[in-house]
Amino acid sequence: MEAVAPIEPINAVSLAAFDPRDVPVVRVDSDLPAVPASQLTAQALRARFATPPRWTPELRREPRIGDRAPAQAAVLVPIVQREVPTVLLTERATQMSTHSGQVAFPGGRVDPEDANIAAAALREAWEEVGLSADYIEVLGSLPTYTTVTSFIVTPVIALVRPGFHLTLSPSEVADAFEVPLAHLMDPANHRSHAMVGEGLNARQWFSMPYQDGPQERFVWGATAGMLRNLYRFLSA
Repeated sequence: MEAVAPIEPINAVSLAAFDPRDVPVVRVDSDLPAVPASQLTAQALRARFATPPRWTPELRREPRIGDRAPAQAAVLVPIVQREVPTVLLTERATQMSTHSGQVAFPGGRVDPEDANIAAAALREAWEEVGLSADYIEVLGSLPTYTTVTSFIVTPVIALVRPGFHLTLSPSEVADAFEVPLAHLMDPANHRSHAMVGEGLNARQWFSMPYQDGPQERFVWGATAGMLRNLYRFLSA
């Protein structure tokens, strides 16, 4: 029987290595303005991607850990067009040997068969959570974000029409949930963490915790970094 290639998650380091919630918060950006609700509508988002502003991504690369060869990857940033727009996120399966329990976008390595980056993101969303492309309108992409594991990730931003049904891949995804886009686009909810040391221990990152009923959804690392860049793009 042919061996099955292991799943290679592209997000930041495993929660098994340390708990990012325990790392000190060094700044909360409550002095920065939130993106107004009027700029988070489907019409406004289409217009922004159709005529992008001049802007500079805040985050492009995490410290490199290990000697993995760089690989192209794509994630889908699915903005669900509810009355209050939300972002669909996943929680990685707890049985995975790395990155278990982390909040992530649907996504993964770009395959040779993928027609382009957007096609890779759509394929991964279908494979991981069963989100059909019939409900998805791709708006465009943000500049790449390189993770500690040397994945060069392109965030593909898309609108998602409500009415979809998700089917989670249990080997990859433990849960899928939605966070209001306005919460993620308000810097008062952006917290900067810093670790002092060398290598991995010198890392800094953002977190954007969201209280989802009794459960805290701890958005951090690469996922939060790409959302921070989306904030900079929408507020430019």
